[in-house]
Amino acid sequence: MTNPTSTATPPAARAGRREWTALGVLMLPLLLVSMDVSVLYFAIPAINADLHPSGTQQLWIFDVYAFVLAGLLMTMGSLGDRVGRRKLLLIGAAAFGAASLTAAYADSAGTLIAARAVLGIGGATLMPSTMALIRTMFADPGQRAKAIGLWSGVMTGGIALGSVMSGVLVQYFWWGSVFLVNLPAMGLLLLLGPVLLPESRDPAPGRFDWPSVPLSLAAVLPVVYGLKEIAAQGVHAEYLVSITLGLLFAALFVHRQRTAADPMISPALFRGTGFGPAVVLNLVSSFGMLGSAFFTTQYLQSVLGKSALEAALWALLPSVPIGMAAPLAASLVQKGVDRAHVVTAGFVIGAAGYGLLALAGTDSMWLVLTACGVLASGIVMVLSQMTDLAMSAAPVERAGSASSLLETGAEFGGALGMAVLGSIGTAIYRHEMPASAPAEARETLGGALATAAHLPGRTGDALAAAAREAFTHGMQGAAIAGAVVLAGAAVAATATLRRSRVGDEK
Repeated sequence: MTNPTSTATPPAARAGRREWTALGVLMLPLLLVSMDVSVLYFAIPAINADLHPSGTQQLWIFDVYAFVLAGLLMTMGSLGDRVGRRKLLLIGAAAFGAASLTAAYADSAGTLIAARAVLGIGGATLMPSTMALIRTMFADPGQRAKAIGLWSGVMTGGIALGSVMSGVLVQYFWWGSVFLVNLPAMGLLLLLGPVLLPESRDPAPGRFDWPSVPLSLAAVLPVVYGLKEIAAQGVHAEYLVSITLGLLFAALFVHRQRTAADPMISPALFRGTGFGPAVVLNLVSSFGMLGSAFFTTQYLQSVLGKSALEAALWALLPSVPIGMAAPLAASLVQKGVDRAHVVTAGFVIGAAGYGLLALAGTDSMWLVLTACGVLASGIVMVLSQMTDLAMSAAPVERAGSASSLLETGAEFGGALGMAVLGSIGTAIYRHEMPASAPAEARETLGGALATAAHLPGRTGDALAAAAREAFTHGMQGAAIAGAVVLAGAAVAATATLRRSRVGDEK
């Protein structure tokens, strides 16, 4: 006999071949957006020879993409919830393709900077839209977890792949080819997206909160800029002022969201079980991931003496276990393992990776590569689970806003990791270098090696050896700090996520 008062929730509809095919289409723009973060690493010498940018223009060619991307994520996530995620995704794909074509054939540094800025705008539309569409297409929690695991793996792997692809393309073609590779994928998305992807939007979004757009930009950009410059140049007053200014605007932005009738980012998102902790722990994960990259890329090139392309190819090796980490985490949760335990294990594995890095000497390539693989695997386990938790906790109608908050937090976390751990390593390096060394050599490893190259015989060799040893000690100190941060995050995850079972309920 059926109980008429039963409130049992019917099982969610499972995705079929159409949805999984659509996911494959979504992975293409995601891969390219993440690759564009690092795609200029090997192309910049050829760009310098062709376009002759000034020092300031060269910095903007590198950085404008990431700055615009970070600054507009929240705006585009909220806009997608209102106008439709598929529509915004296709508009962004068209803009990304057009900007890629312009960048490939840019005849001046100014044109290339402008094209990179438009690429950042396009990227800001693509990233939250892809995740929001995954939330819409995969209603079944288990399938959604697998899809998000794939999303996390592609996102992480794309950054490593971008530098390698740029090296290969520049070696055999010309620097513009690093942008032209975007066109086939964006064309495929524009062709298949309207057929395979469902449209979804908030049915009652209210008015778009235009005053929040400049507030969000003013909150994000100065902080990201200050943190990136501290990582590259050291702690200076102007960078601290930039961060402080950004934090003041962030406070104004939060106040606006709490008081506006139709805020860009609804405070109700944080009332969902697990959403707030997921955003914070996702930020810490990015801290750990990019904080290590500050050292390992320099270690492979400047300590071990690998060429840029050799270093990039070796750096791909740790990416192999990443592809298994997210599916493993999703499988464990589906088999009944508490998500809190899986996330805690991910942080512990990440901390162990930093522990291995702390043991590296000046000739420890395999140990460093192993440490990077262990660290990345643990972090990807956390990233995939925190993304799944946050997107499960968020209402479907606010999926774009939820995704943009996660990704903005990841941008902050990565910049913070590079600034904090980079500053620790740099301080140790400067303390370890002999007081008699030239001033430039005491500043950075690159400066020391450049100085040593102009010194005679054993004097230059001794300076280079001392600099490599000092840098390695700095990497060891930063790795210990990174391990402590991730170990603390493991404790926090155990305390805050034990009751977060939203993904099983929705």
